[in-house]
Amino acid sequence: MKTNTPSLEKATRINLLDFSSLQMRTFHLSWIAFFLCFFGWFAHAPLMNSTIGPDLDLSKAQKITAFIASVGITIIARLIIGNLCDKIGPRKSYTYLLLFGAVVVASSSFAYNWETYLLSRMAIGVIGASFVITQYHTTKMFAPNVVGIANATTAGWGNLGGGVTQALMPLIASGMLAVGLANSELSKWRPAMFVPALIMLGVAYLYWTYTKDDPKGNFSENPDLQPKKLEGESGLFMSAVKDRRVWILFAIYGACFGLELFVNGRAATYYQTKFSLNETTAGMIAALFGLMNLFARSMGGWLGDRFSKAGGLSGRVKWLVMVLFVEGFALILFSRMDMLGLAIGTMILFSLFVQMAEGATYSVVPFINKKSLGAVAGIVGAGGNVGAVIYAQFLLRSGASLENSFMYFGIAVVAISMLGLGIKFSQADEDAAVAEQKKLEEFEKELQAKEKLAA
Repeated sequence: MKTNTPSLEKATRINLLDFSSLQMRTFHLSWIAFFLCFFGWFAHAPLMNSTIGPDLDLSKAQKITAFIASVGITIIARLIIGNLCDKIGPRKSYTYLLLFGAVVVASSSFAYNWETYLLSRMAIGVIGASFVITQYHTTKMFAPNVVGIANATTAGWGNLGGGVTQALMPLIASGMLAVGLANSELSKWRPAMFVPALIMLGVAYLYWTYTKDDPKGNFSENPDLQPKKLEGESGLFMSAVKDRRVWILFAIYGACFGLELFVNGRAATYYQTKFSLNETTAGMIAALFGLMNLFARSMGGWLGDRFSKAGGLSGRVKWLVMVLFVEGFALILFSRMDMLGLAIGTMILFSLFVQMAEGATYSVVPFINKKSLGAVAGIVGAGGNVGAVIYAQFLLRSGASLENSFMYFGIAVVAISMLGLGIKFSQADEDAAVAEQKKLEEFEKELQAKEKLAA
């Protein structure tokens, strides 16, 4: 089935069963690539307490430092990759990143002490920049009427990698021991790291072969497709840096995606320590947090698009503020639960809203500074990693328990949600969005008329 969108135009519909059009091929390959990068990025987390930590004799502080290093380096990587997308295009950027990811994830299995392990985790953290390319590429391929849900769905399904790895990596590691590829229980994590690495290589080939930078072609073939800075501007990146709204979204994304990163890294440990669960059971429960990405982030983006129809660009912002506020409240509830069933239920509630908030954030991003899309996506995306580092540093330095830390973070999210009220759009921006929406509606009517004639 096809999208019925001309190949040289942005798609105005999302047809998940369409694998022939460039727009939908890019949609599917971008979320698959992001899924793999996320899977590899957090592959160490569920194995940390049971195998990696004991194998390398890591202390609690070193485990947290490794997490901070892996998440922290992504801050720099996201800033660089957003700018790189503007310059060489998302197709090359993603292919190169997948190749790099395959090498560093596999190489982490050769770490033999704290120093080499720390370096490997820092290198792995670079692939967290994959999120920026995913958002950049889908924004290039989809029209404003569906860009919110397109961005949210590709990001959400990609984020599933962080949940799936919680459940699968312990099973993969045990499988390596069972078939004789590992010498002992403690070393079984080493050959397991080659599984995501090999799959990354295959997806790198598919991305290079079956996608393009833009519906009209690649940047290298048509330089006119590349973003251009306007006369008198210091550059695309600085144009984004000077926009106050970008930094508000930076803080907001730290309050939603930053917390998702932190919880992905600590959820299995939380259930192991607080409820005395084994590695496999804790990993399965922690996976529920990430599995909400199947629909929650998409819902956040879709509702952002719906709010935009009724309230314009400001409607998108109001939805973002509301969902972030509820996210903070849900995290406070989760932090107070002492019964396993209630803890799981409130964790799922928190997961629903944290991921909807992420989708809502990136339903606003494409309209902030269109000429600096890569830079804006990179800066806002980096905000998530800054948030995760701040949360981890607080846990490391304050000595607070995980449950109390979650409560404090929930209070912080409620406060940060109010910052969203400072995101404003000019009347010219609102008018342009309305005009573009009308144009899209006319285009949809033409398509429907053609479809009726063809039938």
